[in-house]
Order: sequence, then structure tokens, then C-alpha cells
Amino acid sequence: MRVRTRKLIGTILLLLLATVWSLAAMVIAQLPVIASSGWLQAAYYVVVGLAWVLPAMPLVKWMTGPPAAQ
Repeated sequence: MRVRTRKLIGTILLLLLATVWSLAAMVIAQLPVIASSGWLQAAYYVVVGLAWVLPAMPLVKWMTGPPAAQ
């Protein structure tokens, strides 16, 4: 697969990941356990805001990897 194609697919997948991740994080943040405490909400958003990078790293590595041998 060409590098340009991988980057296009990867960009679309990253946008999809960020959208789904943020919507899911907002839904989970409304749980009574988290919503009842401001400090817990702040900690939750910090952790979830940084944690999306973990599933994104392999995708970015795949996008920027060496071109396939032809």
C-alpha cells in the first residue's frame, strides 16, 4: 500500500477515534459516581484526555511506516 493511501486511511481513522472517544468519555462522565465530585471529574477528564493516545500510537506508527516493497 502506498504511503499516501495509508496516511489518508489513518487520518480518517484518527478523526473517527477522536470523535468516538470524546463522545464516550462525555457519556461516562455523567455517571453519578463521577458527576458528584468536581475533583473526580477533573481527574477523570485528565486521564481520559491523555489515554486516547494509547490506541492512536499504533495507528500513527502504521501511517508513517516504511513503504511496502513492490
